[in-house]
Amino acid sequence: MNKKLMMFAFIGALAAPLHAEQAQLKYPVAPTTNQVDTYHGVEVEDPYRWMEDNNSETLKKWIQQENELTFSYLDTIPEREKIKERLTELWDYERYGIPYRQGERYFIYKNDGLQNQSVLYTMKSLEDELEVLIDPNKLSEDGTVALSGISISEDARWLAYGLSSSGSDWQEWRVRDIETGEDMPDHIQWVKFSGATWRKDGSGFYYCRYDKPDAANQYQSSNEYHKVYFHKLGQSQEEDTLVYHRPDFAKLNFRLNVTEDDRYLLISAHSGTAPLEEIYYFDLQEPEAGPVTLMEGFDADYRYIGNEGGRFWFYTDNDAPRGKVISLELSAPQKANWKTIIAEAPETLQGAGIVNHRLVASYMKDACSQIKIFDLEGRFVREATLPGIGSVGGFGGKRKYRETFYSFTSQTTPGEIYRYDMQTGESTLFQKPTVDFKSSQYETRQVFYPSKDGTLIPMFITHRKGLELNGDNPTLLYGYGGFNISIRPGFSVTRAVWLEMGGVLAEANLRGGGEYGEEWHQQGIKLRKQNVFDDFIAAAEWLIARKYTSSKRLAIQGGSNGGLLVGACMTQRPELYAVALPQVGVLDMLRYHLFTIGWAWHSDYGLVDNEDEFHALHAYSPLHNLKKGTAYPATLVTTGDHDDRVVPAHSFKFAAALQAAQASPKPVLIRIETSAGHGAGKPTTKIIQEAADTLSFMVREMNFKPTINSD
Repeated sequence: MNKKLMMFAFIGALAAPLHAEQAQLKYPVAPTTNQVDTYHGVEVEDPYRWMEDNNSETLKKWIQQENELTFSYLDTIPEREKIKERLTELWDYERYGIPYRQGERYFIYKNDGLQNQSVLYTMKSLEDELEVLIDPNKLSEDGTVALSGISISEDARWLAYGLSSSGSDWQEWRVRDIETGEDMPDHIQWVKFSGATWRKDGSGFYYCRYDKPDAANQYQSSNEYHKVYFHKLGQSQEEDTLVYHRPDFAKLNFRLNVTEDDRYLLISAHSGTAPLEEIYYFDLQEPEAGPVTLMEGFDADYRYIGNEGGRFWFYTDNDAPRGKVISLELSAPQKANWKTIIAEAPETLQGAGIVNHRLVASYMKDACSQIKIFDLEGRFVREATLPGIGSVGGFGGKRKYRETFYSFTSQTTPGEIYRYDMQTGESTLFQKPTVDFKSSQYETRQVFYPSKDGTLIPMFITHRKGLELNGDNPTLLYGYGGFNISIRPGFSVTRAVWLEMGGVLAEANLRGGGEYGEEWHQQGIKLRKQNVFDDFIAAAEWLIARKYTSSKRLAIQGGSNGGLLVGACMTQRPELYAVALPQVGVLDMLRYHLFTIGWAWHSDYGLVDNEDEFHALHAYSPLHNLKKGTAYPATLVTTGDHDDRVVPAHSFKFAAALQAAQASPKPVLIRIETSAGHGAGKPTTKIIQEAADTLSFMVREMNFKPTINSD
């Protein structure tokens, strides 16, 4: 890489004047090389390839200069400090997680308001005072160490917990004595994409990890050869037992379950992010017998629900794109012997669990939650009465427990926590937050608009009551559209402040997501990925045609796969938007698979190795579809220097190329957060600051005067 740096042609791009006071704005020099790759006979330039080397001194200097430019620009926005103050005021409210019962204890997360990380508490009854179990805020001065996972032993004596630093996906796991609050000497490293699952006797737990990576490339190198281990309590990691691995299959990841009766270890294997899995099991009474394949062929989604001896319940979308529940016997596990317990319904079944010897099935109807209760033979018991139309989480628990807990939220309702009695069907409010936001002044409606091919796409629109449809309202359009992930109603402090400021919030349920099951997902992947961008563009056009807004007052936003969405749509229709906000985006579609866990995304995106998929990827890849001399929207690219999910090189290369291509006076800036990753575990202080920067950037570039208060 150093030899290549000597060959760089130092070509800098100057920005045209933004506003009178910003006339001297200049972009940092971004060196270019003559790097050219050939794919299926097509030559593709990659002049910013050097930005993939996160150890490059030239890159470090460029990052510093870009941040200096970005923050000097943001510092000139008069509303920025008031927006930050309002975000801080609104964020300062008690927030509870969903209580979880194990043994004779309850466990719950709570944030007092402005704590960087939520604290894990325990209590012996719901009436008891909360006892601090782990306070991650005490583990770092800047709040960048996060509690990334927990697992509690059957008798609630031991807590295995994972910690991540600076937003990385890498985790270190430790064990705490719950009664004394003391940590044991157990220390496990190089864990990724894994929790821990205990043996019932508390002797130890199963987990997955990778081999120790090269130190210089631990945040970039490809994650391959996931391995299943058993950790015996009190022993060193070097003594852990390797339970299962696939030396013949580098690109597999595993998910683990020990059954409630402690008889079986289930291993769910998947290659990529598509919901296609194989299931293997170990009989823990005969572990030397080795693994038995229960479902093979990677032909569908299979998720363990529960078992009674050799009878197992699974969620699957096999021959049921919207999901169903089946049961099978280990003595005759062939598909011909499967029994349908809960048949496919018009609504999308998201998953199911067993609580109080009943099946709790979570459905989604037009992106809103429904909960239905069945007995173990699939006979309908009742539909749970929910507090309103919105999103529900929770309804987990044990077979033996009568109670369960759930959360309810909507665009204007902060997360409320309820206790649900499985016998009576009664919901009791457990915790309701008090937020300084007048939700009664706002309304949400769901519309269905036609995409380019006529498919009807749902979209939630939230705004102040009595909104005048004059084509002049500042509007934020958000989307994701991928990986079978559904965008559901939910409360956000940042969006609440946007609404207070006079903004309109539009959230489109694009194809590629999971709102209508696997068929909806399949319509937005690989060679059909353009459908997702067409859906988003059609949403923008619909909002403009209905006079909610206009191109000069429309911003588009998305993160990760949603960052790809924003990047593709701003390059395909740059005139349609005033502001583009691609966050931690996948923006180089020809090389995404070469870093960390990027290879797993091929099931949604396809691979350049396949000629037809290469042409599809090349046609929409944001980095490769920037054209010099084009007027692009005002753009604020955001990423984190420790993002080892979507490596920041995506954002670096895109920002540099966009700055060089921009023909309009609108700014192209990149905000690179330090000691931050893809988003999980980000401290509250960093969340608030980034939100203030994003909102103030929209205010400046949409040229409107916001109301920054709750009146």
